[in-house]
Amino acid sequence: MSKVMGIHHIVILLLVLCASLSTYGQTEEVKERYKKFLRQHVFGAMNVQRCDSEMRTRRITGSPNDNSCKEVNTFILANNHQVRAVCTGGGTRLPENRDLYMSNKPFPVVTCSLISGERHPKCEYRGHKSTRKIVVGCAGDWPTHYDEGVIV
Repeated sequence: MSKVMGIHHIVILLLVLCASLSTYGQTEEVKERYKKFLRQHVFGAMNVQRCDSEMRTRRITGSPNDNSCKEVNTFILANNHQVRAVCTGGGTRLPENRDLYMSNKPFPVVTCSLISGERHPKCEYRGHKSTRKIVVGCAGDWPTHYDEGVIV
């Protein structure tokens, strides 16, 4: 009987070890994606006049490989806790994609659209402010992707 108990404990130990390793790896990846999401899309003090400077300062480009100007980028005028709430009860999961959530309440946003330039930092943007329900991709409880917004 003690041999069975010993094997049982080893199996449990291995399962716990495997679970913690996979969670650790995923957590680091999610952490990096969340930080990038915040840098690119969350800024409570954003206004339409700051599109050029914020896109440049935050090094938001179309592709990390070629430094091209990003065509459109949206900043959510809120803090990280308000946006994270969309993934933790303040949003409704979209039926067609289990990782996308639409906020239950509208947020003010500034959308920066490219008007000229091809390569960072020589990109020029025009800003437009609106209010919309935001749609974000969530990895667990963390927003990691801005998908779109529904204008209200």
